[in-house]
Amino acid sequence: MKMIVLIMVGAVMMSMGPGWQTNFVKAKAEASKEHKYLLLNFSGSDWCLPCIRTRKEIFDNKSFEAFADANLVLVNADFPRLKKNKLSEAQTKENEELAEKYNKKGAFPLTILFDADGKMVKEWDGFPGEDANKFIEQIKSLEHR
Repeated sequence: MKMIVLIMVGAVMMSMGPGWQTNFVKAKAEASKEHKYLLLNFSGSDWCLPCIRTRKEIFDNKSFEAFADANLVLVNADFPRLKKNKLSEAQTKENEELAEKYNKKGAFPLTILFDADGKMVKEWDGFPGEDANKFIEQIKSLEHR
């Protein structure tokens, strides 16, 4: 039974592509250590159409993946609805705690960018409305502030 749960959790996370983490605390420490931005994404991977569109058009884009690999630590807080995609109780609890702190309105998708010190510097509520390259440029422009 545990193996089935691990496979299902892996399948959901694989849908976000390589490099995405699920542990915010570890990711925050990594971002600080590596002097990178942390990008936290709240998604409904199996029900939220703007979330799926954001993943496909921005996060799965090769340009974004290359930029993220060099500049970002990525965290996905997923809230799937389908039973087959159910996360572990521990992961569900962690995602709910993140939502209580950073997504009180329950927006999906909600993408938040933190600097290496953990300060929130940008928030995208809903689909960013940009292609991957413009999304990257938005992040790059923050480096000069």
